[in-house]
Amino acid sequence: MERFSPIWRKEAPSEGVSETIIEKVSTFLSGYESLTLELREKSIRELLIELGEPAESIPQAVLQKRVSKPAGTQQMGARTNRSRRNQADAPQDPREQTVATLSQATQARHTQKSTNRSKRVNGTLDSSVQIIPGIGPQNAKALEKQGVYAIRDFLYYYPRRYDDYSKFKPINKLIPGETVSIVSVVYSVETFTRGRYQITEAWIGDGTGKMRISWFNQPWIANQLKVEQTFVFSGKVDTYLGKPLMSAPDFEQADQENLNTGRIVPVYPVNANLRQNYLRRMMFNTVRYWAETLEEFIPEDVLESADLLPLSNAIEQVHFPDSDSMLALAQRRLAFNEIFLMQLNVLSQKRTWKAVSANKFRLDDEQMNHWTDQLPYQLTGAQWKTLNEIRGDIDSGQPMNRLIQGDVGSGKTVVALLAAMIVSHAGGQSALMAPTSILAEQHYRTFTRLLEQTQGQDWSPSFSADRVALLVGSTPEAEKRIIREKLASGETLIVIGTHALLEDPVQFRNLELVVIDEQHRFGVEQRAILRAKGTSPHLAVMTATPIPRSLALTIYGDLDLSVIDEMPVGRLPIKTYVMDSLARERVYRLISNEIACGHQAFIIYPLVESGEDESKEGSAAVESWETLQKAVFPDNRVALLHGRMKGEEKDNILEAFRRKEYDILVSTSVIEVGVDIPNATVMLIEGADRFGLAQLHQFRGRVGRGADQAYCILVPEKDSTFENERLTAMTQTNDGFKLAEIDLNQRGPGDFLGERQSGFMDLKMASLTDARLIELARIEAEKIFAEDPELNQEAHAALKKRLTENQTKTLGEAS
Repeated sequence: MERFSPIWRKEAPSEGVSETIIEKVSTFLSGYESLTLELREKSIRELLIELGEPAESIPQAVLQKRVSKPAGTQQMGARTNRSRRNQADAPQDPREQTVATLSQATQARHTQKSTNRSKRVNGTLDSSVQIIPGIGPQNAKALEKQGVYAIRDFLYYYPRRYDDYSKFKPINKLIPGETVSIVSVVYSVETFTRGRYQITEAWIGDGTGKMRISWFNQPWIANQLKVEQTFVFSGKVDTYLGKPLMSAPDFEQADQENLNTGRIVPVYPVNANLRQNYLRRMMFNTVRYWAETLEEFIPEDVLESADLLPLSNAIEQVHFPDSDSMLALAQRRLAFNEIFLMQLNVLSQKRTWKAVSANKFRLDDEQMNHWTDQLPYQLTGAQWKTLNEIRGDIDSGQPMNRLIQGDVGSGKTVVALLAAMIVSHAGGQSALMAPTSILAEQHYRTFTRLLEQTQGQDWSPSFSADRVALLVGSTPEAEKRIIREKLASGETLIVIGTHALLEDPVQFRNLELVVIDEQHRFGVEQRAILRAKGTSPHLAVMTATPIPRSLALTIYGDLDLSVIDEMPVGRLPIKTYVMDSLARERVYRLISNEIACGHQAFIIYPLVESGEDESKEGSAAVESWETLQKAVFPDNRVALLHGRMKGEEKDNILEAFRRKEYDILVSTSVIEVGVDIPNATVMLIEGADRFGLAQLHQFRGRVGRGADQAYCILVPEKDSTFENERLTAMTQTNDGFKLAEIDLNQRGPGDFLGERQSGFMDLKMASLTDARLIELARIEAEKIFAEDPELNQEAHAALKKRLTENQTKTLGEAS
């Protein structure tokens, strides 16, 4: 209590406590240690009455509980006092005795757990944290800034890291640089001024040696360190003139419950109004009283099958772990909770989707083969597999809900065309929505070109290229009106467009298939608006961003997955190189040679203009374009493209580049997806270390789309070993899925999440890179849904309740 006094004096004014009360309480605290048990009780009663508490409202039993020590603590204190008297004459080695005392204190805490919890204050897990003793209005406000409002929030307020002070060492065995705990007697302590600093310095010893410890501008520590008493000091070991020392170590008395020393110490996210030591003490009290009230919602058979800790035990161990192994088990259990609930949620959404009926569309193999034989190229095995999966979906009587995942240039568009053809063959309408007008126009050209090439080949008696329409923002209003009329009448069977398809005037006669390209560019609501224009239409979403299986199971777990992982026959692998800035002239020569052969080149920059971001590093597209045009490629035509341009201006530049009116396109990341320039053979990426591997792979996919050899040159800004190793992966494989795994492990899931990102970044403990845990959670979730899809069994009641609560925090409909 005496040690607590200076801390309380400092914090009390911020809680609105008057100076009169501060003085009364401080006087009480300063003499508390010397009082007997009976006098302590009396002094507490007198103080509470002085502070305005009616005497009759102070229960004797509660007072006795609050001033008594756990079993064995008084004996430990007596042993420690005898040790102190001996040390006054001849200091002995107190380490073994005090480490044993620490162990006994921990054991006493566990044996007293049920007794302590029986004294829990009235309230529930959803009560305000203010009912926790020691958390007043001001500290509650500080916790609110951290997203903590109720006791339940506090229990799930995980440490952001841990300081491992569990390693005890004698002073004569200390090694500079290591983090350890020392059990030592305080020989002397003083505070003095040196320049602008107040330095508190103490000498401590443990029987094997002595060492100096010091603190800067913390003079109150001199009042907390008592000479001839034993403390635990934890911190990093430094040296001065060959002797060990510690600067600003954490410390606690050896005979108390250690929360800041001598253990694996949790370090929480804090703000200016929250202190670590205070937060640990409040968390310790909260966990001790409330953890066991958490309802176990994972069924017993899943706990056993997945080898998981009980929930209450996991919460205790994640905050105050007994060992590294227990901490790992606790983190695994709490991470499993998050992934498991997420898997149950997406499986529930998938089941809801499949519960609806949809029209069937069947095409026999003979007709399908007849169509594909008319194509100017053969489908790959992966394309056939995906096409047949789609055929099965749209003939099932349930709405298709499929993710088509294919690397750049793998041929997703023709698969989507064939799916639309099957629907159109039966008179149904299809809509393909792309994120940009450039991409929509490319799809339109692909569709109409393939249909025109097969005119007269009897694809479908009622179908021709003029029944395909393009609807984008820049479409003239008169033309839009005609397209809308033909969609409403059913004359137009396939429409390809952008967000313009979402406009209210756009209505369909019988929309049966919706295809969303680069679906991560669209939000859930936008996809729902388009789908609502039909009656339970089939849905396929496409992405050119390779997504690791573990991530796909989590983010797109409600979707059936098709992967097109083969490239068309005859496509040459793109040669990729990492070069430093000194080799840039060689790259320029390569570009000049390719242009001389009739080809084109891209040069990508991470910024539009220099000084655009805080670091003010990196070449910028605007300045570089001017230099490249005037000094490097004066005889070539160099165009500039960046995100600050208006949509129509960007479209015009890209169209001119496609028509070969420019030799080089200098651009920012706006050309990442969908730009199809078969004549381009060189991709130079400046500041390559600023991009993720997935994004670099997308850039690389803009070249090599023709029959000629293509090149991708990566020039990093920094000569970082780690970055160059990361970029080297680009030179070793053209497999986007392998690169995606590397990117996921190194940079996290952000690049893959798109519009779903906000919901999935709410994970507190789980990592979307933990493929093994995700697979395990998926298996367990599927087992439960196979056995009890409605979760109506008594063993699943708590799980159903938790899942219902959890669904209010999800992103809604995943499609």
